[in-house]
Amino acid sequence: MNLFADIRTLVTDCLTAMAAEGQLPARLDFANVAVEPPRDAAHGDMATNAAMVLAKPAGVKPRDIANALAPRLAADPRVAEATVAGPGFINLRLAPAVWQGVVATALEFGTDYGRAMAGAGRRVNVEYVSANPTGPLHVGHTRGAVFGDALARLLAFAGWDVTKEYYINDGGAQVEVLARSAYLRYREANGEAVEIPAGLYPGDYLVEVGKALAAEFGDSLMDQPEESWLPDVRDFAIERMMAMIRDDLAALGVTMDVFFSERSLYGTGQIEATLAALEEKDLVYVGELEPPKGKLPEDWEPRPQTLFRSTAYGDDTDRPVRKADGSWTYFAPDIAYHRDKIERGFDLLIDVWGADHGGYVKRMKAAVAALSDNRVELDVKLCQLVKLFKAGEPYKMSKRAGTFVTLRDVVDEVGADVTRFVMLTRKNDAPLDFDFAKALEQSRDNPVWYVQYANARTHSVFRAAEEKGAGVAEESLKGADLTLLGHPAELALLRKIAEWPRLVETAAQHHEPHRIAFYLYDLASEFHALWNRGQDEPGLRIVQPEDPAASRARLAMALAVRVVISAGLGILGVTPASEMK
Repeated sequence: MNLFADIRTLVTDCLTAMAAEGQLPARLDFANVAVEPPRDAAHGDMATNAAMVLAKPAGVKPRDIANALAPRLAADPRVAEATVAGPGFINLRLAPAVWQGVVATALEFGTDYGRAMAGAGRRVNVEYVSANPTGPLHVGHTRGAVFGDALARLLAFAGWDVTKEYYINDGGAQVEVLARSAYLRYREANGEAVEIPAGLYPGDYLVEVGKALAAEFGDSLMDQPEESWLPDVRDFAIERMMAMIRDDLAALGVTMDVFFSERSLYGTGQIEATLAALEEKDLVYVGELEPPKGKLPEDWEPRPQTLFRSTAYGDDTDRPVRKADGSWTYFAPDIAYHRDKIERGFDLLIDVWGADHGGYVKRMKAAVAALSDNRVELDVKLCQLVKLFKAGEPYKMSKRAGTFVTLRDVVDEVGADVTRFVMLTRKNDAPLDFDFAKALEQSRDNPVWYVQYANARTHSVFRAAEEKGAGVAEESLKGADLTLLGHPAELALLRKIAEWPRLVETAAQHHEPHRIAFYLYDLASEFHALWNRGQDEPGLRIVQPEDPAASRARLAMALAVRVVISAGLGILGVTPASEMK
């Protein structure tokens, strides 16, 4: 299915034959041999670095290897031309039949075209969003939610067994603040005039929580001391907040497989067991940290703490896990949580965090490496900030949260599909400008609309064929004569379709779902370009009533485009449009 992988196999088979004939040493490692699109499309369809990477271990000049390898490659019927360039790169041009065959493959597999087995069924845990359960999700959480969800879908498409997980941060002081804030709204619901002091959550979303508390408890909590009402109010408020968060995520098309509570780690011995496991490896000790660099805080004094020897696994300094007063640091339950993931049998862990958590990455990677004896990898993906604009001007929306723009505000403004696509038009670690006017604009400058318009056009050509008496059943197009797809503009589109399986593998390997969005825009560009040429050159139009065979071949090509766009939008979590309003 992956044409680039097929041609790479051809390259390595030829190299193996050369070694067998004594032209190359035996047992050469072909791991770094690649077949990729050339940087300049004018040089050919594909290029291989085989001669360059094998020259040193083989003790042979790269040009000599390339000159011997190129004729062998050219002898394959799939290769129309193999030429040596520069110091030893080999550029390949493939026969038109190869590209035409891509359409048949896409139609055979449908939206499974490009589905890979790189994951080989290995288990990956993708943890994302994991916002404190103290209020609605804001626009920054929206980006993390979209990125994490698209990454999970991408990895599943690439053959991984994926678990999507949300870590509920319900074990820290912030949920005590939530309880006190909700309690004030409860008193308000019972007729008392209240003022929200600094340090508590002011958002109007807690008004409904207060009313629900009043409905549940009446006025029975009004005159109780804090230690009596706080546990019940805290649990009630967390439950309401998580219900709201689940609803907001559902509005964005995000569902989780697991919601893991931080509080479940306390009082169960899991944190203690985790630290004991590290202590057995001589990775926990009592010591004093070096003072912070720069100006010392006035209250700084060295104090003995329990430290994790994270420098043994690449961190800059050892990290405290228990404070001098005996209480846990924030890091301790996080280590225990990741130990739980490891014990659940995951082969790979991926955490999606906000960019403000960048300083936490090294210590968490060190903990996972230590706990798993370097067996399990942790990849942390940081999502940068989102700035909101409308027609190029900073945009302030209604803020029911009291202090920030919510996920639901964004989705209500432009819809879930647009929100998701736009959030993936930049790499996760690059800042993103979200312009509401641009996101709804019907132009090539709006990638959401441009890709959806291409998909809608693949549907419209079938309706046009029906209207012109040239309609065909989609299933019958598997027998179309694809050799009729020989125009350079058609072949350019077929080459882009052929890149899809390789693109999926590359994006999954690097954990970069934004590559899918970029590719879909490029594919849409090729399809629109062919369509527009057909307006000027009638012979290139997809529907050819006077030439049924050509019409069937081009309808098959349009259907292949739809197959790929639908698969790609599925990975992004976007519903393909069959027509545009």
